[in-house]
Amino acid sequence: MRNPLKFLAFDLGAESGRAVIGLLDGSTLKLEEVHRFANEPVRVTDGLHWDALRLFHEMKNGFRACAQTYGKDIAGAGVDTWGVDFALIDKSGGLLGNPFHYRDSRTDGILDIAFKRVPRAEIYERTGIQFMQINTLYQLLKMALDKSPLLGAAETMLLMPDLFNYWFTGVKTSEYSIATTSQCYDPRKRAWAVDLLEQMSVPTHILPPVVDPGSVIAPLRKELAEEAGLPQIPIIAPATHDTGSAVAAVPATGKDHVYISCGTWALMGVELDAPLINEKALELNFTNEGGVFGSVRFLKNIAGLWLVQECRRHWAREGEEITYAGMTEVASSEKPFKYLVDPDDPSFLAPGDMPSRIIDFCVRTGQDAPPTKAAVIRCALDSLALKYRYVLESLEELLQKRLDPIHMVGGGIQNHLLCQLTADVTGRMVVAGPIEATATGNILMQAIALGEIAALAEAREVVRNSFPLITYHPGSNSQLDEAWRLFQGICNR
Repeated sequence: MRNPLKFLAFDLGAESGRAVIGLLDGSTLKLEEVHRFANEPVRVTDGLHWDALRLFHEMKNGFRACAQTYGKDIAGAGVDTWGVDFALIDKSGGLLGNPFHYRDSRTDGILDIAFKRVPRAEIYERTGIQFMQINTLYQLLKMALDKSPLLGAAETMLLMPDLFNYWFTGVKTSEYSIATTSQCYDPRKRAWAVDLLEQMSVPTHILPPVVDPGSVIAPLRKELAEEAGLPQIPIIAPATHDTGSAVAAVPATGKDHVYISCGTWALMGVELDAPLINEKALELNFTNEGGVFGSVRFLKNIAGLWLVQECRRHWAREGEEITYAGMTEVASSEKPFKYLVDPDDPSFLAPGDMPSRIIDFCVRTGQDAPPTKAAVIRCALDSLALKYRYVLESLEELLQKRLDPIHMVGGGIQNHLLCQLTADVTGRMVVAGPIEATATGNILMQAIALGEIAALAEAREVVRNSFPLITYHPGSNSQLDEAWRLFQGICNR
């Protein structure tokens, strides 16, 4: 028997980044973290930015740690990150400024401006993407309106994983799953929506060529390989959007399941063979993002555990460190569904004093104010579970069928209270796992790129063989019906 194949995945999320080695031994996969680093935005005079150079430096440290621990026989490496944010590259190949963070406030109010240029329905017809002010299209529009000298000097726009792949290889390209998050891409034509960007006065010569998930981009640049103590291993584009990789690792066997990739954001949806773009999908604001093997991730972006994370950060700034496990424990003892918010309310988008914002939302919607930290956290978790039901019912209305079970993957499934609440509120069985779905999908798509795995079904069998799955069955709650009516009113106001 040959030794396990070794693949390196760089998985960058909103809070941290990791270098993870995957040991693929036939039908099983073992993951081992080799390097972890913080991913903290930096606020300067012009707004909130990602520290792209620091992230790249830490990824180089990840290459070195991998070589030192696992040797030089690495089969390939791939990176995945969050969507929508981008860098601009000048004609000499240099970085033009630090990439903005999607939570920067400069795009406040931009949707109204965009719709005066191109009607909302027309934008959706061309792109099939959920409307959020953070989308690349509106970030670029803002730069065009401001006559940004950076946009004027740009030769290429690279979304975040594309930027790192460029620095790894010297090749400027974009990968399908990440390109579709931009709302600059036509999923029917499988091409950039050039005429739409022209209507927004956004230069279109900056758009790079697009490759499919599971493409080998190029070898690691010689100087980087020497610095890391590695050969020039292939750099592979898995699904470079983190949700695209996570969905590839959903251990489903049928077609009528729903997935929730749960972390800072919760991405809830289904896999389709073609985009679903119609008036009802527009009305319900669903998104058609690229998946692996030509699939479409038809989903809704939900604020996820962002509210909980920001509460924790705020209390830490006040001098009280509370672990996520501790927060969940105290929330478990609170009365359920007593306080509710819409997790996707615009007031929750930016970083800041999230506990006060949650309290303010409750008060202005005619509820009592959550009196304790435990009540605030319980409010956030109850509300998130109810939002899952809200999205599930919209999905079933659009697809005209019952969807069952719900597959929850990602770091958020470590919150067992949220998993059980999801089962209770939706009335569906919840299958939770794997926790490391994004890194898993990243590595399995690398293996597919190199011919070590033949198809997605085989990759998902590897997931089922390799990671524990926990099943949550729906329970009953006498307060649920009233909570659901209140929540619907909150979301529809």
